[in-house]
Amino acid sequence: MGTWKFASKILRGMTTEGMYEVLEYEATLELQDIKGERAIFRKRKKVRYLQNNIIAYQDYGWGDGEQFQGYRARPGIPVDRYKIGYKTYILLSLREVKNRGDIDEFHIQWKINNGFLKPDGFWETDIGSQTKSVKINLIFPKRRPPYNIRLVETNIQRTTVFGQDSIRQLPSGKWQVTWETDRPRLYEHYVLRWDW
Repeated sequence: MGTWKFASKILRGMTTEGMYEVLEYEATLELQDIKGERAIFRKRKKVRYLQNNIIAYQDYGWGDGEQFQGYRARPGIPVDRYKIGYKTYILLSLREVKNRGDIDEFHIQWKINNGFLKPDGFWETDIGSQTKSVKINLIFPKRRPPYNIRLVETNIQRTTVFGQDSIRQLPSGKWQVTWETDRPRLYEHYVLRWDW
């Protein structure tokens, strides 16, 4: 391999490789009452480690109201929680050593109290690692469906308005909106906004 190609590969690796790549990411935010006082957030993140000797995983989130109520994760045990700016980070001890090529599937959930009290709301998904696919579900109460739903891609400043056909009623009577993509842009902030 030529010197230039080798140097380029090293620089690319230093800037984008990270500790792991995300093979699949699926998250669901469920607003559980018509006032927006109770919500639950669940996510499933399948990762492949890109380095050796990984012993911890860092989770994070933010938002209005009381976040991270009843926080649960598997695998991993929460061992530290700290706030930097508007984000709260949670450090999960994996209780074993992971090496390059190993795969984990994280299942994480928490409750949110008084987080969606306004007539409009949003949920943001940040892409901080190489990610192959993202799927985001929003679930609304039976008696308070959303309207005027849009996706904002903040870095490229693009807004996509969803049609009413994107709102689907579930057998339970609740309303669901789903957005997914197969190659999300690294470092993009995907924000689903709604009025309800």
